[in-house]
Amino acid sequence: MAQIILWGILIISWLSLFFLKKDSIRRFMPVAIFAALLVTIIEEIGYVYNWWTILGKIFPWEHFITYPLTYGPFLVGTIWIFHFTYDKSFWVYILTNAIIDAFHAFVMLNLFTYFGIYRLNNINNFGLFILIFCLSFVIYPYQIWQDKIMKKVNEDKKGRHFGNRIFKEIYYYRYESCVG
Repeated sequence: MAQIILWGILIISWLSLFFLKKDSIRRFMPVAIFAALLVTIIEEIGYVYNWWTILGKIFPWEHFITYPLTYGPFLVGTIWIFHFTYDKSFWVYILTNAIIDAFHAFVMLNLFTYFGIYRLNNINNFGLFILIFCLSFVIYPYQIWQDKIMKKVNEDKKGRHFGNRIFKEIYYYRYESCVG
């Protein structure tokens, strides 16, 4: 049963992206990948300190990380959260993250425990909530940084096209005046 739930969570998460604009996916995928990387690191630390045990697996190499949860709803959910909250305000983003992280830590985790997917050992639900919630304060500035980089890249592209047009006009003007 645990494998069916994990496969379902993974597949449904990625299928949900069909309902999102491609521009939002392109814009927020870097922050989602960064967040998933941070969660991967946290899960490895959690394995070392025995914070939890992964019981339900869909891949044989899943000893430290719950790949279906990290690279499914967490990664895709990060894209959705940024899509709906990033351009509104920081506080809307934080409040949304707090609600979703609390739902994960206090509701979903209990369901995962019931279905034999996860078990907490040396950390409680509140500790896990704080751990996940703190990530939202790290990935928000990362997205601001990404936006600045993309803005600069787009400005450079526009400037390059403008410069190419001027070069062509000067070249054709000189060529026509010489040929005559």
